Amino acid sequence: MKKVVTFGEIMLRLAPEGFKRFSQANSFEVVYGGGESNVAVSLANYGIPVDFVTRLPKNDIGECALMEMRKRNVGTEHVVFGGDRLGIYFLETGAVSRGSKVVYDRAHSAMSEIQPGMVDWESVFDGADWFHWTGITPAISQGAADACLEAVEIADKMGLTISTDLNYRAKLWKYGKEPQEIMPQLVSHCDIILGNEEDAQKHFGIHPEGLDVHKSGHDVTAEAFLSVCQQMMKKFPNAKKVITTLRGSISASHNTWAGVMYDGKTMFKSDTYQITHIVDRVGGGDSFMGGLIYGLKTWPDNDQKALDFAVAASCLKHTILGDANLVTVSEVEKLMGGDASGRVSR
Repeated sequence: MKKVVTFGEIMLRLAPEGFKRFSQANSFEVVYGGGESNVAVSLANYGIPVDFVTRLPKNDIGECALMEMRKRNVGTEHVVFGGDRLGIYFLETGAVSRGSKVVYDRAHSAMSEIQPGMVDWESVFDGADWFHWTGITPAISQGAADACLEAVEIADKMGLTISTDLNYRAKLWKYGKEPQEIMPQLVSHCDIILGNEEDAQKHFGIHPEGLDVHKSGHDVTAEAFLSVCQQMMKKFPNAKKVITTLRGSISASHNTWAGVMYDGKTMFKSDTYQITHIVDRVGGGDSFMGGLIYGLKTWPDNDQKALDFAVAASCLKHTILGDANLVTVSEVEKLMGGDASGRVSR
């Protein structure tokens, strides 16, 4: 199977232990992760050859991030070096009625200062058939947006399948451009588009009729997103599939989880999972995307199975501490088969 390439920023995550607030913390747990690196780790766990492309500072912290990718069997030979620092984000994990909180410290990071021409994309894409990026990368700086555009244009020219997770981040987009000025040109090259109702609204002004994303809770339905999918395909005629996750947030500790995929004719819907004791929901969307890429590459003629695999994989991610989804294909298929018992495997 040909390789997948992902492109984006990996960061140092610092979190108080357990469910402590920032003001209670005397120490922080260290994790390395980011949207596109998380997807790469998922794919590597499933046996898919994958390269992660980023820009890292040439110092000990940058080396630690690189080591994290290498130990997960993610290819790093096309990582470029430069800049002074690795981006950081602080995570306060919520519980019950208190939501989680993220504080970014990523200004002037090595990745935010990347420029077109720093990555030899034709060399990167040699032997690859899939390129994945997210809306986080063009949100961090103009240089990152320009480098991302360079990548998608070359990937498109070389005939790769291109996927994106729109991933709107309200705390980013601080360099003077609005998402509507940057994202449409990038997304126009994409074959596979993943995004929720907020992503579609913030990036393109597209929204589901009669749905308030903050009040809908666990009443969100697949039917509510059909109009979003249709509008997305009309706006981006190159898109072959539009996908969204359906997260019902009953509380910070209890979510419902499902997904839908539209191919222009058929709306596929997964089963709905009850995730009643969330360990870590950060990276949930990334784990879905990793599962979806695996599913679409493994079962190209079975969109329902690909969607079911993605939803089950991301359901399991909510039980794992850290950014990345550290599960195997057999574990995902076990849950797909209906075994959610959590019994000890001996």
